[in-house]
Amino acid sequence: MQGALIYDPKTDRMDIRFGINDYYGGLHCGDCLDVMVNNRWHPTRIEYFDGNWILIGIKATNLVGLRVRI
Repeated sequence: MQGALIYDPKTDRMDIRFGINDYYGGLHCGDCLDVMVNNRWHPTRIEYFDGNWILIGIKATNLVGLRVRI
């Protein structure tokens, strides 16, 4: 399934939005996914480091809106 990363302030977690009312349900540290970079899918995992959500091996200052698939 493909969607876009969003931040859910209620849970303080990143989530994936698949549609208007269709969400993954919240990502946790260590969850694996693929992210679209330069029209290619790259495998990664999400982590929480120093107060920020990051994708291992992906350089991005803002994760919100990135195209992902699980």
